[in-house]
Amino acid sequence: MEEEIQIINENAKKEKIKNFFVKNSKYLIFSISAIIILILAYFVYLEINSRNQSKLAEEYNYIVNNFNNLQNSEQSTERLIRIVEKKNSTYSPLSLYFILDNELVTEKNEINKYFDMVINIGSLEKEIKNLNIYKKAIYNSNFVDEAELVEILRPITNSDSIWKSHSLFLLAEFFYYKENKAESKKLLNEIINYENSNSEIKLEAQKKLVRDFSE
Repeated sequence: MEEEIQIINENAKKEKIKNFFVKNSKYLIFSISAIIILILAYFVYLEINSRNQSKLAEEYNYIVNNFNNLQNSEQSTERLIRIVEKKNSTYSPLSLYFILDNELVTEKNEINKYFDMVINIGSLEKEIKNLNIYKKAIYNSNFVDEAELVEILRPITNSDSIWKSHSLFLLAEFFYYKENKAESKKLLNEIINYENSNSEIKLEAQKKLVRDFSE
C-alpha cells in the first residue's frame, strides 16, 4: 500500500512539473532566448572592442613611427586628436602626450579640453587618471594662479594617490616661485610628514627646506 501511495505521489509530482512546463513554455522559451541573445551580444561587443583597439593601435603607431616622414603634420595632428576624442584608455592619453611633446597644439584651452577628455574616460585606471591630472597641472602651471593650480590638483592632494607627494611638491615649487614662502614651506613639511610620500620627492623636499628655509 505504501509503495502504491509513493508511486502515485511521484506521478503527481511529474504531472505537476509537466503541467508547469506546458503552461509556461512560452515564457521559458523567451527567457532562454533572451539569455542566449545577451551572451551573443556580449561576445560581439568584446570582438568589436578588440578590433577597434587594434585599429587605434595601428593608427597611433603609424603616426608616431612615421611622424618625421609625413609631409602634412597638420593632418597628423588631426588624426591624433581624433584618437584622443575616441576616449580610449590606452591610446587617447598616449596621443595627447605626443601632441604635447611635439607642441602640435599650442592653444591652451584646446589642450585643457583634451586633458579633460582623457581624465574623464570611464575605463581609465584610478592612478592613470591621477597621473593625467598631475600632467594637466604641470602644463597649466605656466598660465594659472595659485588658486587655480590648487583646484586642479585637489582630487590628488585630497587622496592617498601615489601622485600626492609629486603634486604637493609641484605646489610647493609654484608657491615659492610666487614668493609665498610660508605656504611653500608648509607644503614641503606636509610631504615629509606624509608616510606614503615618494622617497625621492621626500628627499628633494628635505633638501629644499635646508637650502631655502634654514635660518
